Amino acid sequence: MIVLETDRLLLRRFTEADLDNLVQLDSDPLVMRFLTGEPTPRAEIEQKVLPGILADYERGPAGQWAAIEKATDEFIGWISLQPPEDGSTTELELGYRLLAKAWGRGYATEGSRAAIHKGFTELGTRRVWAQTMAVNTPSRRVMERSGLRYVRTFHLHFDDPLPGTEHGEVEYALTREEWVANGRG
Repeated sequence: MIVLETDRLLLRRFTEADLDNLVQLDSDPLVMRFLTGEPTPRAEIEQKVLPGILADYERGPAGQWAAIEKATDEFIGWISLQPPEDGSTTELELGYRLLAKAWGRGYATEGSRAAIHKGFTELGTRRVWAQTMAVNTPSRRVMERSGLRYVRTFHLHFDDPLPGTEHGEVEYALTREEWVANGRG
């Protein structure tokens, strides 16, 4: 079950027993502010989100992992290296979502660095990328502290845009070669 271990975190595969953890996470308006702007309905997590996470495990070793704080053994969110639809690991999208009570403690960066290391050393990953709203400064800082560099700002059309959407989305990325050159490999 445990996929990664850091000094303060255990990253493990999700199970069906994690439904309430995901509902709690996605019910916080602060957590969802830059994502959908509103809580995710329990039925959606039960019928789409959790089954999607579990299905990803069948396609390969990458995916989304529950982040457990070692000191308390509590669920604090998730870290992911999301594969494309074909399940390949050549290029993976880094993601993270933590309970608000875990913010500002370095957990997202710690988990992201461990995931990136796994991608480049175990999964054959050549490039890790991430994106967020340009105005989501805390998430951008996690990307930077994790070793990713700014690539571009781009604009998407949304039928019901969130506040700040007018500033666009940003993409950050890190190649295996850059990771090795920066002494992380």
